[in-house]
Amino acid sequence: MRHFWGNFEVKTPQLLIPTPQAIDMLTGHPGFRPHVTPVQLFNKATDPFLPGVKPHLFDVLRGLDERGLTNLVLLITRFRVTDADMAALEQLRNLRVTLLFTYSGITDPRVEPIAKSAITLTSLATACRAGTRTKVILYWRPIVPGWNDDPATMARVLDAGRDADAIVFTGYYHKEQNAGYLRSLGVEVPYADGYDRRKVMPAEVDEKVIAAWRASGATVPLFRKTSCGVCFAHGVPDYNGHWGVSELCDICPQTQRALCRDAHRPPTAGQLRRILDQLGYDTPALLDGGHLWTNGLTEQQRYPIQHQLGFQVWDLDLPHFAHAHGRSLHGHQPGEQELADVAAARERMAMQARFDDD
Repeated sequence: MRHFWGNFEVKTPQLLIPTPQAIDMLTGHPGFRPHVTPVQLFNKATDPFLPGVKPHLFDVLRGLDERGLTNLVLLITRFRVTDADMAALEQLRNLRVTLLFTYSGITDPRVEPIAKSAITLTSLATACRAGTRTKVILYWRPIVPGWNDDPATMARVLDAGRDADAIVFTGYYHKEQNAGYLRSLGVEVPYADGYDRRKVMPAEVDEKVIAAWRASGATVPLFRKTSCGVCFAHGVPDYNGHWGVSELCDICPQTQRALCRDAHRPPTAGQLRRILDQLGYDTPALLDGGHLWTNGLTEQQRYPIQHQLGFQVWDLDLPHFAHAHGRSLHGHQPGEQELADVAAARERMAMQARFDDD
């Protein structure tokens, strides 16, 4: 990820602002809602459990917990998590914390340092053994053809997650910065071009992962979406409202499907208007089946709406398509009807805007 933020060469984490100020900025953000908004900590350009970062991680966690907040908190790591760390996490009384251990099974040291993989597996086992309130997910990523989609590697990854609360799988960010760096190391990147803002997970790879999971006899549930795995682990409906994209849910446990189905409610015009006013957003909005269309809002602007509603919020310029939801179209082909539906939604929204102007 640090390739994308222009700080790949910065190897030592830098504290930007004092912890109390960071907590105030988070809880005072217009998009933050107590007990509702899912929170990720130190996940963009560092690892929360690095020695220089970990003290700040626990300061933030304790600061939020002392405010009585019950928000879901996601900690994505590949580093060393100790019994002492788990004891500190277990002492939190309000926050609902999930540890997501990134593990791919890739053994090529140019792509995945072997020593770091061993650290991750040890940490995963430690967390699974010690976690009760703290939930544990094996974050199986990235899955890339030719790198780690062979049967032996898949079986090894699935076995590593046997004691986790859930397994979430996803693909590879095929961006120019990533590809350039890997090619400079002599690594063959399977996707030649067509860089995309979304992760690449071709349909045949998705099918291969699910087939391997089913053949393994694993009792740990497998999920396509991070929020689905996190919410299953904590026994709550998906905060991203993925029930509105039904083809994602075919591998979910029946108990979770029922939970998400019962909680999935199309928003009323009044609900939507209140949220847009609170956030200061001015956008057309169109209810279309299991999702809302908007136009002109960034991904970060759409998330607070989605989390408050528990309902999918899409942008007309960045449409999702069946089986490629949130994924690059590498290895997926939208149907003619889907393309026609997007065009029809665009026309309906344009008509709505004209009526509003009148």
